[in-house]
Amino acid sequence: MERRDRAVATFLASAPLGEAGTTIDLPEEAAHHARVRRLEVGEAVRLTDGAGMRGAGTIALLTKSRLAVQLTEVEPAAALSPIELLVPVGDRDRMLWLAEKCTELGIARWTPVLFHRSRSVTPRGEGEGFRAKVRARMAAALEQSGGAWLPEVLPERPLGEALAAVGASRRLLLDAGGEPLRPPAAPEPVALCFGPEGGLEPEEREQLLAAGWVAATLGTNTLRFETAGIAAVAVLRAAHPRPMEGSDG
Repeated sequence: MERRDRAVATFLASAPLGEAGTTIDLPEEAAHHARVRRLEVGEAVRLTDGAGMRGAGTIALLTKSRLAVQLTEVEPAAALSPIELLVPVGDRDRMLWLAEKCTELGIARWTPVLFHRSRSVTPRGEGEGFRAKVRARMAAALEQSGGAWLPEVLPERPLGEALAAVGASRRLLLDAGGEPLRPPAAPEPVALCFGPEGGLEPEEREQLLAAGWVAATLGTNTLRFETAGIAAVAVLRAAHPRPMEGSDG
């Protein structure tokens, strides 16, 4: 029985995509996903390498542990304006939810920050094992959304070290005392920081403001950190949803 009305599945390749005509072997979990979706040899699929390349092809081989796709088309995807997130180390499930949704929205970098109030959270999302879970959740979100860019995931670090590693010149701190969040007039790299449940300590807020971060608010309601992060990224991305002018991916 043919099922031509279903959406074409997208898979994340673990290596850069080659040229059209080459065959790409995908990880074992991709084979499992394909079998769950009841895909068959010869069916059309899409690939992304998470580094700016997208491809289309057909399933050449599908076994219990192996999925191979023959590429029929490969093309670069132009980059969106980068959004760096400084996210609070907090509740594990909330951090994973945030990572998933912000990947769908097209963030470029994820840096977890150990704020003072992060220490009181149990269980909190930190360590290499948790970073692997974040990467896996992001990979699944990239496949689901058909994106081309997998965010860079950095280890958690203290606030001062996280600030020193930020590359964007426009730096926004979500803070109830700021002006309403307004995206830049033209696409440009943006860094976005927000505190943990319970908020920032006064000295942490002052450290950010002294480092040139500009306070911005999403409204009068108190939002959980994952809600605030998703909402802020959506505001920034909705203003400039297209690739930056002159970007070649």
